[in-house]
Amino acid sequence: MAGKRRILVIDDEARFTRLLKVALENTGGYEVAQANSAAEGLAAARTAPPDLILLDVIMPDQSGTEVASQLGADERLKKTPIVFLTAAVPKDAAESRRGMLNGRPFLAKPVSLDDLIACIEQHVTTADEPPAV
Repeated sequence: MAGKRRILVIDDEARFTRLLKVALENTGGYEVAQANSAAEGLAAARTAPPDLILLDVIMPDQSGTEVASQLGADERLKKTPIVFLTAAVPKDAAESRRGMLNGRPFLAKPVSLDDLIACIEQHVTTADEPPAV
């Protein structure tokens, strides 16, 4: 991995976003921005496009799927990988869905740091790969 990955965490739980920021930045491989509302997250993504977005599914102002749709409509952000985070789907249900929600990868909260990093690296690497010819 060359340089630090830029991660944006969008979740209405400020404590959760702070914990993720500290945990990921302490690994030395990530620079993490946090947003605690859909509007704040959209603005942050547009101001400094990240390498990957961790996005809560259930937020009070807009659902994560609505935010993902808006990000996908933005020319600069449409290829940015998004991983949904949710406490609404238990881990066993996540496994039965093969870790996909609305066509995007997702992780069930609580998530271990190792699982989170593995998911980030998988999806950032996939996004970095050139298209097949």
